[in-house]
Amino acid sequence: MILLLGTKNAGKIRELKVLLSDLPGVSFLTFNERPFSDVEETGDTFEENALLKARAICAETGLPVLAEDSGLEVVALGGAPGVYSARYSGEPVDYARNNALLLKKMAGVADRRARFVDVAVLRLPDGREYVRKGILTGRIALAPQGEGGFGYDPLFIPDGYDKTLAELSTAEKNRISHRARAIAAMKEVLRSLLPGEGSSAARGEGGAGPR
Repeated sequence: MILLLGTKNAGKIRELKVLLSDLPGVSFLTFNERPFSDVEETGDTFEENALLKARAICAETGLPVLAEDSGLEVVALGGAPGVYSARYSGEPVDYARNNALLLKKMAGVADRRARFVDVAVLRLPDGREYVRKGILTGRIALAPQGEGGFGYDPLFIPDGYDKTLAELSTAEKNRISHRARAIAAMKEVLRSLLPGEGSSAARGEGGAGPR
């Protein structure tokens, strides 16, 4: 199976390649090998945006596409920045500026609960779609910590940890992250679609299959 990763975000591509590296029989392409147009993210939810990207890129390239949308939801901010996570402080995307704005809005706020959400969508040229979701709960730090990761990683402390995602090793982050959880579920779908395989994941049993 040839699978096109439907993102131009270097950090996401790097993580996805690691998370999907143990899938024999699947070859991965990025926009560098198979260019595709930018897709405007006009959805109100992560799932809507992931579907928009997967459908548009699949239609343009004729290839199976794995796209996703993810972001940070902060309880005290009513779920913001949410689907606007990457563009929280405006265009062009600037992670340091986003983090600074988030800390400004959280100044003096005691309730620092937050969660990362990732929705992954696999779109096949025949119209089948599979949706999987991953969530990582935690809290917002008082100041950036760590040099690893990207996005809000320097500000996000996962539940059960005293370090931010940016302070964890790549292996540890990829074990617990919201993206890792969504992709782990999607890998079961991908395995079931390979020749000679078959499982409830692909048949849609349990109400979470293609549509």
